[in-house]
Amino acid sequence: MIPTKIRFGVLTEKGHAEVREIEMPELKPDELLVKQEACNICTTDYQQWQGLREHQGYPMAGGHEGSGIVVAKGDKVGESFELGDRVSILYDYCGICDNCKAGMITICQNKKLFGKNYSDEYYGIFGFSNYFIRNAKSFVKMNRDLPASEAAFVEPLGSVLHGMRKIRLQGGYDTVVVIGGGTMGLLNAAAARAMGARVIVSGRGEKKLAVGREMGFEMIDAGSTDPVAEVKRLTNGRGADAVIVSAGATAANQQALEMVKDQHGRVLFYAAGYPVPGLTVDSNIIHYKNLELIGTFGSTLDDFNNAGRMLSEGRINVSYLIEEKVPLTNIQEAFQKASTKGNFRVSVMLQE
Repeated sequence: MIPTKIRFGVLTEKGHAEVREIEMPELKPDELLVKQEACNICTTDYQQWQGLREHQGYPMAGGHEGSGIVVAKGDKVGESFELGDRVSILYDYCGICDNCKAGMITICQNKKLFGKNYSDEYYGIFGFSNYFIRNAKSFVKMNRDLPASEAAFVEPLGSVLHGMRKIRLQGGYDTVVVIGGGTMGLLNAAAARAMGARVIVSGRGEKKLAVGREMGFEMIDAGSTDPVAEVKRLTNGRGADAVIVSAGATAANQQALEMVKDQHGRVLFYAAGYPVPGLTVDSNIIHYKNLELIGTFGSTLDDFNNAGRMLSEGRINVSYLIEEKVPLTNIQEAFQKASTKGNFRVSVMLQE
């Protein structure tokens, strides 16, 4: 039976999340109604709860790392999706602007990221809702047997794969250092390893270091040793072919410049930081060392589809990165736990 109302989590102001209801809209011919099962709390989400990203707007019906089951479909959807399919959520996009035609759907020119694309009242894409209707193009089909909280990693993994393409990894040859041992640092590390690179992770905190080791990575404890010197030691003085900065901090930016190899090294700035981290670099160093400083943000449609395949095929195991599962009713508690330093992803369970 299809419900008449949608229950969803919403940020109303700094430090406050609550559950509200809206009417279930009518299903259009090109749309899917999905029984959403899990949505993981991203850094973007909990930093707004902390008051660090209030520019995103309130009330924010956020959440964008979600998955669920198709329970109804419009008559023009065709055979791409069937009832009972497990799907993961993508951002909404128009499909007709120049950026969308190039596959760059997260920078759609007609749909603002975290804008009021689904409501005149609420920002966000309603990831923390028990049911929701979206255009069928805004989903990726997943392995039905993959747990909901793991299937929800399509969006973050898609953004990781977007960066991986930019640094042009050479499997079996490149040594990659990831700075940051949190959820996104270890997800970057897992993707780089799946592509054949040797991966070293520099992080802080016993829990993060322990999880990284359990996942099989070479871990540097940046709290007790000089990570730059340790990278040089582990690479016989050569340095890393590529460094991925997955910690939004000035110190991480500086370390990346110092631990990358002397010629033709690449530094990928994956993480944003609030307050904004500093970066000081001599342009002559970039010139003479053929150094590449690369920015990355968002994903293309291909990145999302590739992320769905990698997760569905078990090429990346994200079960290590789920800290705890919290019911939608306790959305405030979920944000408190997600924003606790050292924690991995908190998954909000949407069916109670």
